[in-house]
Amino acid sequence: MKTSTLTKTAGTLALVLASALCLSDCKEKKSTSSKPLLRVGMECAYAPFNWTQDSKTTPDGTEAVPIYKEKYYAYGYDVAVAKMLAEHLGMELEIHKSEWSSIGISMDVGDYDCIIAGMGKTAERELAYSFTEPYYYRDNCIVVKAGGPYAEVKGLSELAGKGVRLTTQLGTGWVPLLEQVPGAVKPGNYETTSECFMAVSNDVADVVVVDLPTAQSALMTNKGLKIIRLAKDDTFTGDGPMVNVCIATRKSDTALRDKLQKALDEIGWNQKSKMDELMNKVILQQPAAN
Repeated sequence: MKTSTLTKTAGTLALVLASALCLSDCKEKKSTSSKPLLRVGMECAYAPFNWTQDSKTTPDGTEAVPIYKEKYYAYGYDVAVAKMLAEHLGMELEIHKSEWSSIGISMDVGDYDCIIAGMGKTAERELAYSFTEPYYYRDNCIVVKAGGPYAEVKGLSELAGKGVRLTTQLGTGWVPLLEQVPGAVKPGNYETTSECFMAVSNDVADVVVVDLPTAQSALMTNKGLKIIRLAKDDTFTGDGPMVNVCIATRKSDTALRDKLQKALDEIGWNQKSKMDELMNKVILQQPAAN
């Protein structure tokens, strides 16, 4: 069949347009400098580990990092560590925002090359990803309503058999911990920790299982909540508590994992005192909206 001149012209224009769009997109993916990119995935919604903000700086003037293809900026403990690593390695940092539920999938398909997002290392996750040594050690806790029926709880056993409504963040190592409370009710878990805290504030849930820094961050703007650090002999057990927060790379990308681990070692980021000092600082740097 013959093709008309009009059809040929339209086809040519479409090809030119497609090529222009491709070139434009390719330019966006390149670094704006000659430095190699350190492409990092995180939620940008998990204060104080990472959060989203409107301004280029935190309240104390610390520079935040632009979020890739967005008009907002990211900061928090994870961003501060990523900035240190990028600077030490002579790389340009690129922050990619991802939903927690798809953060591993997005890395696997190549949207970014590592996850620095408050991710705890568990035996299950080690089957899918390669991990550095911890860049933060965290304690876990529960959060309840101040003045509520569980405000004076000291240990996990005090919640057993009382029909307590438990919640936590979806897709985290805290989810299996909910099973350690006999007779508990599970009304549902949430995509973000902010939604978990709101559920307790609104009497949709009684207890949030979470890490201590995230709880401390939440209480800065929600005085109606209370943090309870459970007794060491009456708390959650097993691999689930995720106290070791590590950088994750694709399972096969051990070269990047080793490069990041070497950088962590060289900047001395294996001392808990340094980790705690930075965490205490960033908790105070977050905007009031977080």
